Amino acid sequence: MSKRSYSDACGIARALDAVGDRWALMIVRELLLGPKRFGDIRAGLPKLSADVLSQRLRDLEDVGVVRRSQLPPPAAVNVYELTPAGKELEPVLVALGRWGGANAAPPSEGCRMSF
Repeated sequence: MSKRSYSDACGIARALDAVGDRWALMIVRELLLGPKRFGDIRAGLPKLSADVLSQRLRDLEDVGVVRRSQLPPPAAVNVYELTPAGKELEPVLVALGRWGGANAAPPSEGCRMSF
């Protein structure tokens, strides 16, 4: 099955092709503070299933937003972190957060980022 695409040369459409799937930007939000293990990402997004998280991490790796690396010993665990391109999404998320805070319905749970 191929990934859905807007098939449009517009920069907005191309950006949404890369990071517009459900949960993708929430994963980026979790990684803005630094590298995290798979379980730590899941803990920050408790309604996200492990299968969907695995797929989104693969998708984000494929488009160069996230990279997987291994911490050196003694930790020697795999972590996910934003690439430089992924870090460029921070002002986008801040703007979305501000817009959502002012224009969207109140959330049922508190937000983990302050804008």
